[in-house]
Amino acid sequence: MSEPTIQGTTLRQAEENLDKASNRLDLDTDPGFRATLKIIGRTLTYIRYFKLRFFLKFFLFWLGLLTPLVLPWPIKIVIDNVILGLPMGAGTTIYPPYFVPFTEFLVGQSPFMIMTWVFVLVASWVLLFGAFGTSAAAQDATDGVLAQGHDTATQTENDANEGYSKVSGLIGLIEFRINIRLSQSFNHLIRSQLFSCINSLPMSVLNEQRIGDSVYRVMYDTPALTNVFYQTIMSPIGAILTFMVLIGVMSYSYGSVPELIWLAIMMLPVQFIAMIPFSRSIRRRSQASRSAGSVTTGNIEEGMSNVLAVQSLGGNKRELQRFNADSKESFKRFRNQVFVQILVVVASGAGTALLGYLAFYLISSRVIEGVLTTGDYGVLFYYYIWLSGAVRALPYVWLRLQHSIPGIRRVFFIMDLPSEIARGGRDLAKVKKGFRFDNVSYRYSDGRRALSNISLEMKTGQIVALVGATGAGKTTLAYLLPGFYEPSEGRLLVDDIDVREVSLKSLRREVSYVFQETQLFSDTILDNIRYGKRNATLAEVQTAARIAGAHDFVMALPDQYETSLGTVSSKLSVGQKQRISIARGLLKESSVLVLDEPTSALDPETEAHLVEALHAAAKDKLVVIIAHRLSTITHADKIVFLEQGVVMEEGSHNELMARENGHYRSYVMMQGSAKDEEVDS
Repeated sequence: MSEPTIQGTTLRQAEENLDKASNRLDLDTDPGFRATLKIIGRTLTYIRYFKLRFFLKFFLFWLGLLTPLVLPWPIKIVIDNVILGLPMGAGTTIYPPYFVPFTEFLVGQSPFMIMTWVFVLVASWVLLFGAFGTSAAAQDATDGVLAQGHDTATQTENDANEGYSKVSGLIGLIEFRINIRLSQSFNHLIRSQLFSCINSLPMSVLNEQRIGDSVYRVMYDTPALTNVFYQTIMSPIGAILTFMVLIGVMSYSYGSVPELIWLAIMMLPVQFIAMIPFSRSIRRRSQASRSAGSVTTGNIEEGMSNVLAVQSLGGNKRELQRFNADSKESFKRFRNQVFVQILVVVASGAGTALLGYLAFYLISSRVIEGVLTTGDYGVLFYYYIWLSGAVRALPYVWLRLQHSIPGIRRVFFIMDLPSEIARGGRDLAKVKKGFRFDNVSYRYSDGRRALSNISLEMKTGQIVALVGATGAGKTTLAYLLPGFYEPSEGRLLVDDIDVREVSLKSLRREVSYVFQETQLFSDTILDNIRYGKRNATLAEVQTAARIAGAHDFVMALPDQYETSLGTVSSKLSVGQKQRISIARGLLKESSVLVLDEPTSALDPETEAHLVEALHAAAKDKLVVIIAHRLSTITHADKIVFLEQGVVMEEGSHNELMARENGHYRSYVMMQGSAKDEEVDS
């Protein structure tokens, strides 16, 4: 039988893909031109979630482009008509049509009045748009830059809270506030979607994913989409529009010196020639930097999770050395990325400087020749500064995208993995008959077989105990019941329906699983116990806690059931945590209850009480227990003994003990001998 698929991808393929992506530092770092365009296009589809705010941002951004159309002309008037005292209209320069009404208004007025009206115009413009828009001072005022370090992870905090405006003044303030809200909302959406995708990954895929790598993707890779979100639309359109408008204005007003116009047009190809060759190098180094940062984050998580083992085994120095090596590698990768960016700046600056010197020579020559006035000198240099920024923006946007593409690919890679939520099917009502394994096998992504040809029935109303040595396949078998794993071969039927045809949501609703490793949340004990049944009353919670043997120690706590485990969890014993976890499983209204080593940390009295409660619960549900302790399994209705993934025997305790040389009998006798030796010693 073919492997189960979700969204056209088998779980085996998903596991293998994730294993490759998580363990190779420079995996496929060169997606190519077409793949890059597809990623950009997919990112831009998120605009649909923020249509109004994006439109407002885009509108205000366009308003900011009016700045270079107006600001240089007052400079010319002040130089020519106020300082030098030339009459209005002197010289060969033709004012742009939109500025002519103002110059006609100034005709015949004294230098003092001309200066006064120019001051009024500039003051009004400053109030609305600021002084020079893209000047260093204006950028510092409106970019909203946060303190950051010199690696990819810390710099992404700026991207997640990005706010900028090409102008300052009232328009710039409004645009900045809209921009930063849009950036934060967009990043919140992406982070939430990615977090949801990670939580909904199949268990077999999650086992291949390092927690630290997932944290890095959610926190540090998602802001990469912000750059594409803005840069792809805002910068190119703004740069192209600015370039075209300024060339048009210069051609209209300074058509008598066409060489200046052609020199300005030459800026665009020169900047492309200087910057584009670095795109592939930036993309590869950005991927390497993110991968190295992900490894560092993963080692932090791993070291903190195993801190007790590290301290008890004297591994502090070794862990520090490992972290130092990974951290240094992360910074090294980022330095390589910065080095390429420096080369880009040098190449771009060289092209700009070359054309700037030529422009300086030509403008100065025409002023000396009398073709241009001294005021025209200021206007043309202002326009050349604006043009140099506009034409550099086009190739620079492409380089910024190359820096962001690796991070976006890491985000979309997880989003594209098969999700459990996507698996629909028939809605499963209360499990009435139970489960039936029909020649079921399961193997891991590396080819190892965990289960082989399992044929078994588990009926509602039974307590079924899974027994065997460590690594026999007990937990793997139990993981098949709630759909954490899916059979590689054979069929698993629930009420005579193949589980592949059942919606995962309804299957999980009817199967309550209590894991061997206790998993509690930073919440109150009350909310932890009723996590699977949010509307449960306090009385119902207390009943489940009593059955699990947790009620007495909970009532002894200062805040009782309102005690927050975020502050007290470390002070609870392993057994106490396990009892809370068992109570949570008992409270959930489900048809099947799976307990993985439920009594490993319980005292004999609590264990006996729990076993008795499980027999009562088994009257209307299926109870599956994974256990080693004989006191827990001897009263089970059916004992399934596994060895190396194969069911060797099944039956009641008495039936299996009656078999001479039986596997279960040998297992029990071995445990009895071990206990006798322990008592004798």
